[in-house]
Amino acid sequence: MNLEELYLKRQSTRKYSDKKVADEDLEKICRLAALAPSAKNSQPWKMFAINGDKAAQFAHCVQMFGANGWTQHCPAFIVIELNRGKFEEKIAQKFTFADFAGNDIGLLTAHLVLAAENMGLQTCILGIRNEKEIAQFLGEPEGTRFPLVIAVGYAAEGYEVRPKDRKPFDEVFKLVK
Repeated sequence: MNLEELYLKRQSTRKYSDKKVADEDLEKICRLAALAPSAKNSQPWKMFAINGDKAAQFAHCVQMFGANGWTQHCPAFIVIELNRGKFEEKIAQKFTFADFAGNDIGLLTAHLVLAAENMGLQTCILGIRNEKEIAQFLGEPEGTRFPLVIAVGYAAEGYEVRPKDRKPFDEVFKLVK
């Protein structure tokens, strides 16, 4: 699949088949995503792949406020932990308004979902999550930050690729010469 086809095909999938996701595929997706650039090559992340029976147990961590009920049938998840030192955070806040770690997590996530799509797996980026429950589930210290969770699996049969609904290009792009 060429890059343009990949961009046009990737979408948030919320209905998955019963087909299991291979552990090796989750590891490969994370290996590829880990090649994403980051500010000062800080790589302020750690990825946790949750698969099989553990995925069904994990689903409650992303079902706050009645959201994401469909995740109960999701075969796998990748949890992204923000792994940035307090010193780096204070320096970034003092000298710039940029959220480098947030940008880095976004780049990692983009690489992750595109790697999955290229391997024939579909994803959905989940922002609603209970970080305290995730930390408990993963055995990480309370207060650990988990900015995003990615649902991973094979789309259910008949789940169609939707046309992209985007703003007109001239509203989001300007060439300056």
